Amino acid sequence: MSNSVIHLEDIRKSYFMGNQELKILKGLNIDILRNEYVALMGPSGSGKSTLMNILGCLDSPTSGKYILNGKDVSTMPDNDLADIRNKEIGFVFQQFNLLPRLTALENVALPLVYAGIPKKTRTEMAQEVLRKVDLMDRSHHKPNELSGGQCQRVAIARALVNNPSIILADEPTGNLDTKTSYEIMSIFSKIHEDGNTVVLVTHEEDISNYAKRVIRLRDGLLESDRTKDAASVV
Repeated sequence: MSNSVIHLEDIRKSYFMGNQELKILKGLNIDILRNEYVALMGPSGSGKSTLMNILGCLDSPTSGKYILNGKDVSTMPDNDLADIRNKEIGFVFQQFNLLPRLTALENVALPLVYAGIPKKTRTEMAQEVLRKVDLMDRSHHKPNELSGGQCQRVAIARALVNNPSIILADEPTGNLDTKTSYEIMSIFSKIHEDGNTVVLVTHEEDISNYAKRVIRLRDGLLESDRTKDAASVV
């Protein structure tokens, strides 16, 4: 556990509808180490979206323990969770979630505004991560002036800008064509090679092939947890 950036211990999540308990996660035990690249898979209803929300501190488990980068976040109040999200987690979503009136550079710098970092430093940090995703030449364009692939690069740069403990990517290629999807996945591979921990939710086998480890859920339980040998990774 000492080298785990994510430690889940008997994580359970239920929703209550009247007197009826709907059990979504049924006791998950998972450790994800620093600099691992993990794909989280499972059919609809398997609990992977619920697990992703817990990993991202967007939701809390009903019971069990979640240690993120040495901090027990499983019972933290919402205000503290918001602080953890901003400092420890970089999110990449299928829908990009960029603010339309801001430029690429301003969108990337946004988490740094919430972190209280001065404007000059924010700009320099945002420029640095835009270079990492090969988008400096589009830094002053707004989202409606960018292609889908370019918007996702901006979203990835925004996820990286705070130097978070983990990058959580939820179906990051879901809105992209095949060629662009592979370009985006090559960026995630580079991010991983740079030392970042990446957790990717996907239902596409070819996308999961980029990860070094594949965790599959079914009916709220761990179905399989497989680490690939280097030769089998894309």
